[in-house]
Amino acid sequence: MSGYFKDLISGIKSLAIGLKITNKEFFTKPITLQYPHESVKMSPRYRGHIELIKDEKTGFAKCVACGMCEKGCPSNCISIKSEKVAGVKGKVVRAYLLNFTTCSLCGQCVENCKFDAIKFSNEYNLASTNRKDFEFNLLEKLHPEGIPEPVVDPELLKKEQEKAAAAKKAAEEKAAAAKAAAAEAAAAKEAAEKDTSEAGGESNAEEKS
Repeated sequence: MSGYFKDLISGIKSLAIGLKITNKEFFTKPITLQYPHESVKMSPRYRGHIELIKDEKTGFAKCVACGMCEKGCPSNCISIKSEKVAGVKGKVVRAYLLNFTTCSLCGQCVENCKFDAIKFSNEYNLASTNRKDFEFNLLEKLHPEGIPEPVVDPELLKKEQEKAAAAKKAAEEKAAAAKAAAAEAAAAKEAAEKDTSEAGGESNAEEKS
């Protein structure tokens, strides 16, 4: 009989504790977000897919297409396309492709970047049944209004043009010198063959005499 009352008192005590918590939370302002009309504020340490960082001075991506992120990626999910533009120092990024379906979020690309050109995004709202929706061109995401052309440095452009002109002139001079040397060698060969032919003719004439 004593066990019955002991269980009864324990149950009432447990119920009182539960009601205390319920009454406390009943008057607390709810924190429910009306998703998708409201979004969660992510922690700065949250790791979403990587994204490019814009250079405030140039308005273009900080990426210099060195390829360290591409080489350091263990999942081979990064591919960079770049080209050399006259009057612009270094290479210009034309496409920065990320296949997020194979990304392991290891962070090697961010750590390997010596120019602080990439970082983790706070984008978490990613859901799709199509794999293509997770293949991003990060350069287009950085410039949704359209990818701008890089700023050309007039002084650098002038130096590059002068260097190209000097290289072209040197190549032409080298080709002309090679052509002259070939012509001289051909003339010398022809003269040598003529001398040999004349010497052979004289020898035959002496034998006949």
